[in-house]
Amino acid sequence: MSKRSASKDPVGKVAKLLKNIDNNVDDDDDKVNDEAFIPKAASRRLEDSVDVEDDDLYRASTTGMTNEGLKDFRTEMELKVDHENRPLWVTPDGHIFLESFSPVYKHAHDFLIAIAEPVCRPEYIHEYKLSAYSLYAAVSVGLQTKDIIEYLQRLSKTTVPEDILKFIRLCTLSYAKVKLVLKHNRYFVESAYPEILRNLLQDSQIQECRLVTTGNGLDTNTIAEKARLVIPGVAAAAASATTDTPATTNEQVPDDIRRLYEKIDRDEEDMEDLKIVSFEVIQNTIELLRKRCQELEHPLLEEYDFRHDTVLKNLNIELRPNAILRPYQEKCLRKMFGNGRARSGLIVLPCGAGKSLVGVTAACTINKSCLVLCNSNVSVQQWKQQFKMWSTADDSKVRLFTSDDKEKPNDSCVCISTYPMIARTERCNAETTEVMKLLKDREWGLMILDEVHTIPAERFRKVLTIVRAHTKLGLTATLVREDDKITDLNFLIGPKLYEANWMELQNLGHIAKVQCAEVNFH
Repeated sequence: MSKRSASKDPVGKVAKLLKNIDNNVDDDDDKVNDEAFIPKAASRRLEDSVDVEDDDLYRASTTGMTNEGLKDFRTEMELKVDHENRPLWVTPDGHIFLESFSPVYKHAHDFLIAIAEPVCRPEYIHEYKLSAYSLYAAVSVGLQTKDIIEYLQRLSKTTVPEDILKFIRLCTLSYAKVKLVLKHNRYFVESAYPEILRNLLQDSQIQECRLVTTGNGLDTNTIAEKARLVIPGVAAAAASATTDTPATTNEQVPDDIRRLYEKIDRDEEDMEDLKIVSFEVIQNTIELLRKRCQELEHPLLEEYDFRHDTVLKNLNIELRPNAILRPYQEKCLRKMFGNGRARSGLIVLPCGAGKSLVGVTAACTINKSCLVLCNSNVSVQQWKQQFKMWSTADDSKVRLFTSDDKEKPNDSCVCISTYPMIARTERCNAETTEVMKLLKDREWGLMILDEVHTIPAERFRKVLTIVRAHTKLGLTATLVREDDKITDLNFLIGPKLYEANWMELQNLGHIAKVQCAEVNFH
């Protein structure tokens, strides 16, 4: 990997690629919130200094216009001989179309959910779109640049446009290659790329954050034997997974696609079998370190090595035997705990699909104090009921902090509150002030943010700085906002870990079928 810095990055060329892949961005989108610390690489699509007439990607998508106003990509994309066995079209403007009736649909769907944003998913043809944020999420969950490109090329019915390949390389060049890990109650910056850490340590501000030890070099650690993490409730999900999707015969799946899918799946399981270099950092400089790394376009991927945290007391709750995860819920949690540590990020599931059970299972897996934030007092009561239904937590473990209930959190507990209660700035009574101080002064193993799409609001986003949590899990059914601030969640919380297709869940009977009826008023 070549050395790069924030000042020497080829912004112009990348901006051209990004703007024309995402040419529907409003002019107001270039107002980046300083508190979000959004790296330049993720916001390059916001650049407006692009000469579209000189842009290769723009020409590729406009010069082949037919008389009917359709785009003709035949000169840019060569059709493969066995195209009928491959489920994707990748267009020069960054859109990807997937055949849902393909024998390799399951493989392709899981892959596209990881690397692209869903645009439209009707019954037969699904549309996705590549973006800088979606590619950041892909590398955050373990996909490597070469795997993304190779798998996309093998799934595509045609050759993948060269500008799309350049876009993928540029967007994944520095993302998710540096991690901030809490291990044995000490903070480490880790990477599998020694040259990246050496470049970061050349920065004076990062040098000030480093905890100086006897040696000035990087610590090297090779993890030869992994301790497998068992997520509660996944056994039944694995047993029923085969009934959720139609079986496909090996004859229908091209050998190269099947082998590559197995390879990527195996690589994700073996991620810890790497030689890791690291350096220790001073705990009270974490915020400065995080901000500076993102300015240098190496955003820290925050992970929590909860199994080796001996400071926070264990919560000592378990998932009840009747809590059986569905296959898509298991996928959510495997993305969150893919390498034996807890990743912060977003999970998008439709209404009624069991977001609460995912949150409760995550809390039981981490098994440390958990803070749950909701929109209303009604949601607080619902979450309390969900914890008591699906886990062994009782009233002594589940504490409420609302306008009506101000229960003090004990040493290790699940505390459930609302965004307005935590973010309030007006004067409050002594009892509320005391509980707020207890919430602020402690560290939480997990923070669950229900209806996380409300977090980007100026009033609520401050809760992320008021309360300290090692892992943040955002849950929502609608990852949409009218003010276009939804992308702030990528760096306020973390990347999107998983998003389910509500039509598939409906067809499989996991959620209720939608019925539309016409009502006439006389």
